[in-house]
Amino acid sequence: MISTKGRYALRVMIDLAEHRNGSFIPLKDIAARQEISKKYLEIIVKTMVEGGLITGLSGKGGGYQLCREPEEYTVGEILELMEGTLSSVACLADPDYICSRKNICQTLPMWEEYDRLVRDFFYNKKLSDLMSYPDGRPSDYII
Repeated sequence: MISTKGRYALRVMIDLAEHRNGSFIPLKDIAARQEISKKYLEIIVKTMVEGGLITGLSGKGGGYQLCREPEEYTVGEILELMEGTLSSVACLADPDYICSRKNICQTLPMWEEYDRLVRDFFYNKKLSDLMSYPDGRPSDYII
């Protein structure tokens, strides 16, 4: 399950993409538009800055902005930064995980297929796919 942290990170990224104008965007503005606590967003954007998704600037004229163009971000990279692995089971999430049943596990192929579907889905969606249309209509996705 994707937590609020992952969902809110996507909302922050969409907001930054839709309101970019070359300047840094204050977190208070993002929080107000997204109706999310500024305190909670501070935790989220810290991870996003450390993960290289956005840059931040303190002080007057400070705020946050994207490091790349919206079409260069995948939903998968944003979610994995915030959530960790998208793998469904421990034996696929951790390459060092030791399972005595790996060679005889009848469900492993199913989990591998499921994980491929999830990974392909999220890594084939770009941040730009989630942005509003130029006329202000929201995209087809609800976050």
